[in-house]
Formats: sequence, structure tokens, C-alpha cells
Amino acid sequence: MTELSALLDTRFLDNSILQWGIALLAFLVTFTILPFIRGYVRTLRKRYAATRHPIALEIVSLFADRTSVWFLWALALWIAETLLVVPQRVDRVFDHAMLVLTALQVGMWAHAAVGYLLHHRRGVSQDADLTGSLAIVNFVAGVAIWTLVLLLALDNLGVNITALVAGLGIGGIAVALAVQAVLGDLLASLSIALDKPFVVGDVLNIGGVTGRVEKIGISSTRLRSIDGEQVIVANADLLKSRIHNYGRMFERRVLFKFGVAYDTPREKLEKIPALVEEAVRQHDKTRFERSHFVAFGDFALQFETVYFVLDADYLRYANIQQAINLRLHEEFGRRGVQFALSTERRTLELPSSD
Repeated sequence: MTELSALLDTRFLDNSILQWGIALLAFLVTFTILPFIRGYVRTLRKRYAATRHPIALEIVSLFADRTSVWFLWALALWIAETLLVVPQRVDRVFDHAMLVLTALQVGMWAHAAVGYLLHHRRGVSQDADLTGSLAIVNFVAGVAIWTLVLLLALDNLGVNITALVAGLGIGGIAVALAVQAVLGDLLASLSIALDKPFVVGDVLNIGGVTGRVEKIGISSTRLRSIDGEQVIVANADLLKSRIHNYGRMFERRVLFKFGVAYDTPREKLEKIPALVEEAVRQHDKTRFERSHFVAFGDFALQFETVYFVLDADYLRYANIQQAINLRLHEEFGRRGVQFALSTERRTLELPSSD
């Protein structure tokens, strides 16, 4: 027993064998228990992936997935080091290294939590508006988180961050002047994400180009035009343009004109608005507004009709207008009313892509 005590009291690098053994045991226990807990939580998440499980388990498993093995190694070493007597310089190196690794790990957890909250919000609300803005918000949040982590780590390491922030501010002005276009697109993308003038899937008309939004990126927005090619527009230029968003259209106002011959008798002219109204009202998805004999044209007596198609689909509008035209052609032929040689028809809205 005396020999064992003497062996345990034997000192190596200012620490007894017993102290070295306790430190080694602390390292092994820490590096065994923490990875075991990490793996167990990840296993639970996979086991209950197809079933409804508590949100606390989801968050804990998210943190477990984002926990680096290097951080666990460093934590186990740091705990073992605190149980030993080491030179002050070595102790300071361990403390600073652990501080930096902890800051990086917290940054990883915070960024993962923001991404999870955004994804969970989109999944719960089924809000299509979040599809285009998720990546943008996540990017901006990531920049803010890692900037804060860096500043806090430097502050705890004894760096004067006040002077650093002031220097970054002066340098930031110079950089901002050099990359104004890039920053303009980035701020424009953030504005699109928050204000939501359009979302992925909307059909837009921008400067005469009509296309469906495929992706809203950090610096540009991609459209698939009605002719099939991809059109890429810088976000800053996009917000400066006048945008027609057909994706927000819930009904279509239609104005069309036609002319009849000058020798048409008055009694037949008086019946034409009623014929047009009847041709419009026979369709379920229409709302008739007016039909009038509006002008004496150069070659025809002009009639003007306005009605609404209670659907934004262009194909439905085209089918309804075709049916109206065929009905008027049939009724005019039956009553002996002749169309003039010059006719005109138009809609107030540009058609969306089919």
C-alpha cells in the first residue's frame, strides 16, 4: 500500500501520477459521454422522423447535428487541463483556444437555429411568399451572426474592438463605394424579401419582357420568358422598373370593339347591345358591365363592350371571347346585320403566359 501511494505521488511535469490519471479519466469520460449523447439524440430523431415528435427534440437534435467533433475534442482536453498544474502561458493558450472554438460552435448553433426557424415557419404556414425570400433572409442573418461572433471572440481575447470597428467603418465606406452595384443588388434583394412585390411563380412584365419568376437570388432574379429563354435581371434594376405582376391578378377586364355597316337600320342597331349582353352573360365566369354604340367611324358604326372574366387564366379568357365572337357572328347573320370591313378588338391587360 505504501508502495502504491508512493507511485501515485510520483511527480511528472509538476503533477503527480494520480493527477495525470484523474485528468486522463476526465478526458475519456467527457469524450465518451458527449459523443454518445450526440449520437443517441440523432438516432431518436431518425426513429421518430415519420411521426409527430416534440419540437424540443427537433431543436436538440438540430444542435447535435451541428456540434463539431473538434469542439468535443477541445472541450475534453480543456476539462482535463483544468485538473492539472500547467504553466500560466500554456493555461492561457488553452483558454484562448477554447474561447475561439466555443465562439465558432455557438455561431454554428445560432445560424442553424435561424435556418430551422425560417424553414419551420414556411412549413407551418405553407406561405409561398417565403420561398423566394428564405435564402436571402438566411444569408443576411448569417452575416450578422458571424460578424457578432467574430467581434465577441476578439473582445474576449483582449483585442480593442472599438478601434477595430472604427477602422472597419472607415474601410467599409471605401469598400461600399467600390462595390456599390453589388451592395445595391443585395439591399434590393432584402427589400424584395421583406416587401414581397412578387414571389416565385408569379408572371411579370418588365420593360416589355413577360416571364415567370423562377428564382429570387442575392444579386439577381431569374425569369422564364413566354418564348422559353431565361431572362436574368439585377435586383436593383428590377426595383427601378415598372413591374406588371399578373400573378396577383384575380380577374381580367376586357374591352372589345366591332363595327357594323352604315346602312344597318336603327331598330337593328338598338338591339345590338342586348345581343352582346346576352352573349356575355351566358358564361358563368363573366360579369357584364356595358355595351354601347359609341362612335361614327370612318367605315363603320362603332360599338364598344366591357366585361370582366372572373379568372386570371388567359386560356379561359380566350375561350370565352371566342365563344362570344361566334355567338355574335351567328346572331348578326340571322338578323341580317353586316359587320363593317374595319374592326378592332383589344384587352386592357397583357395576357399572362399559358
